[in-house]
Amino acid sequence: MTKSSDKPKNNRIPSPAIIKDYLQANPTFFDDNPDILELISLPHKNGGAISLIERQISLLRKRDLELSNHISGLLGRAQDNEQLFKKTSRLIVSLIVATNLTAVIDALSKSLSTDFQVEFHQLVLFGEYSLTPTPHARIIAMKAAKLQIGSLIERKAPLSGILTNKELHFIFEGRSKEIQSTATVILSNGPVFGILAIGNSDPNYYNNAIDTLFFSQIAEVLSQLIPVMLNKP
Repeated sequence: MTKSSDKPKNNRIPSPAIIKDYLQANPTFFDDNPDILELISLPHKNGGAISLIERQISLLRKRDLELSNHISGLLGRAQDNEQLFKKTSRLIVSLIVATNLTAVIDALSKSLSTDFQVEFHQLVLFGEYSLTPTPHARIIAMKAAKLQIGSLIERKAPLSGILTNKELHFIFEGRSKEIQSTATVILSNGPVFGILAIGNSDPNYYNNAIDTLFFSQIAEVLSQLIPVMLNKP
């Protein structure tokens, strides 16, 4: 007669978590037990069943496609950054060789319009200097600038997104209603003396995630060059 104490005490089926942990710890289990593979089938989204090997192949193909897309994205960004670097370098060279403020403004405007294909751009300088206004550059008294865009002047880092209607109108004047997103950067060489702004009719074109590295580099060059040009006799 078999005593109750002689019966196996642990006859429960292992939980899925235990099975998963075991298979992860023993990756050659199915190599050592190929007969088990023949008993395993998985439901297919189109109906029927597929073998475990077919499922593994399908997953590997999916992961390979995801990896290929990721690599393609990285390569695309690298190519974009390379082109951006070349454009920025060309603009900086043209700014450095400019002999006066008018030449600086012309070089800046030409590069932003043609090379960078910026839809809207505006350079506003603060002070009482003499400059013939152009469609993309003008000089405004500092007092007026502080009244209209005081918060922008206080911000030293580039800003991407959308400006208030008051700020847009002050910077872009008659074109302000067409502009839905902007990027701005303050020009300073000690004191703040201007602002450079670019805009687009697409509200999502410039946003808080925009890479402003090239924009900052251009602003740094302008911050060194323009004061020298302004103080020339």
